Amino acid sequence: MIRRLTCLFISTLFIIILPFIFCINCEAKSSRTTINVYNWGEYISNGVDGTLDINKEFTKKTGIEVNYTTFQSNEEMFAKLSSGGADYDVIIPSDYMIGRLIENNMLQKLDFSKLSNYGLIDDKFKNLSYDPNNEYSVPYTWGLVGIFYNKKMVSEPEQEISWDILWEPKYAEKILMFDNARDAFNISLIRQGKSINSTNKNDWYGAGEDLKNQKPLVQAYVMDQIFDKMGNEEAALAPYYAGDAPLLMRSNSNIGFVIPKQGTMMFVDAMCIPIGSKHPTEAHQYIDFMCSTEIAKANIEYIGYSTPQKEVKELLDPEISQNDIYYPPEESFKNIEAIKNLPNEINILLDSLWIEVKTGKSGGLVQLVIVLLIFIAIYVFVLLNKRKLNKGLK
Repeated sequence: MIRRLTCLFISTLFIIILPFIFCINCEAKSSRTTINVYNWGEYISNGVDGTLDINKEFTKKTGIEVNYTTFQSNEEMFAKLSSGGADYDVIIPSDYMIGRLIENNMLQKLDFSKLSNYGLIDDKFKNLSYDPNNEYSVPYTWGLVGIFYNKKMVSEPEQEISWDILWEPKYAEKILMFDNARDAFNISLIRQGKSINSTNKNDWYGAGEDLKNQKPLVQAYVMDQIFDKMGNEEAALAPYYAGDAPLLMRSNSNIGFVIPKQGTMMFVDAMCIPIGSKHPTEAHQYIDFMCSTEIAKANIEYIGYSTPQKEVKELLDPEISQNDIYYPPEESFKNIEAIKNLPNEINILLDSLWIEVKTGKSGGLVQLVIVLLIFIAIYVFVLLNKRKLNKGLK
């Protein structure tokens, strides 16, 4: 009898206390800071196939949760930030877009006293044209752009593959093209012998016409969709980033990669903190964590891009660190052009021309309609808020 009463007492006590334990646990979890990180797709070690889950490791070491989301292009990221509806603490845009964000006062200056691992970044990736005073960004990766091709479907030998092959009629409906304006236009400019940072409007008009001529041959404009389409042999040719070569080649042994002798573009992606970040201190912690040797090595080994972190490069497998695709010799850089931010009038022209390429319609007319719709939306928003304010005052 006493044992039954004791058991009943303990059971009752457990039932009473359990909700309180649960609430305390929930409260502890809810009190954790969460930072919002916005990055490219397929661009961080995430625990797949036994790799290190970097965001979980950051939470484990700091107690800071990570809400991680992805974008497919710099322009998509810029549009989301510009709309004012986004709330991010760390973003990882590319070089030219960082310059554009700085110009538009959309990034906050970093406190380098909070970035103890910044000294591990190679000096040649500091004070670049997009952030000349080295105030707003910390390099994440860098790399080159080349052409992925299916060896069974493409008849030309690798050494003869140039950017011109993406305009070759015999590969109609087997060609993929970048689904972002800057990279697509850069390819056309390179093949025409023009600078990818040209400020001559005629060069951009010429590239626009060139891309319009290419459009009937293009199966699809893609970004991350390249992995499925090339892996499944739905397409024969696709320009993309050298860092994805290991992943694509592992998915299909028939895939090769070449950097055309005409030259190519070099990009740098870097970590930044938007001006509206609600957790800048924790954002600095995340950036510093990503620069540490252990984490940067695990990350670069998974994503395959080139690292700006000095110690990591020395620790990589020589098959990677001595591969000219990922770490080209200094003399080859004379044929490689870094992407810079363009003057605002060229950016506007580029956006307009890209709309024409994709839709076949005048970009100016489409942009005018978009501007009018935005103006109407703002007017309605202000009107509704005035009515609410008036009701509140009555």
